[in-house]
Amino acid sequence: MDALNDPEDNARPLPPALVLDTNAVLDAWVFHDPCMAAVLQSLSRGDTRMMASPSMRDELAHTLKRASLQRWSPDETSVLAQFDARATLCPEPAQPAVPGLWCTDNDDQVFLDLALAQRARWLLTKDRALLRLARKARVWGVAIVQPGQWP
Repeated sequence: MDALNDPEDNARPLPPALVLDTNAVLDAWVFHDPCMAAVLQSLSRGDTRMMASPSMRDELAHTLKRASLQRWSPDETSVLAQFDARATLCPEPAQPAVPGLWCTDNDDQVFLDLALAQRARWLLTKDRALLRLARKARVWGVAIVQPGQWP
């Protein structure tokens, strides 16, 4: 039997998913924060999958143009190419993915909703508004953690 028709091959579970907020993406591909090294290695090996939505990519592209980032001279084309190579683009999540689980920063709600909708195991962020929801999100199977706390 060839590999294309091997039923056991089709039964392999997908690697666990994670969602990176915009600042985690910047930490990885602009600031080269060592806290993101394990995440990037895991993505490169295929041990995890990065989930994102079109609005997240748009926010990243917009953020890369901000004057506050220019002292790091981000290579927008390179950062977006790395994002595109690693991210699985998903439809925009329904609002809210879980009733009653609201982020006080409305701009960050999409990260939480996508993580919940895609059943991501982790949402990596340093954002306080998202981190405050860690206990509630864990009930739904999502661990909201800072990049340095990621397993």
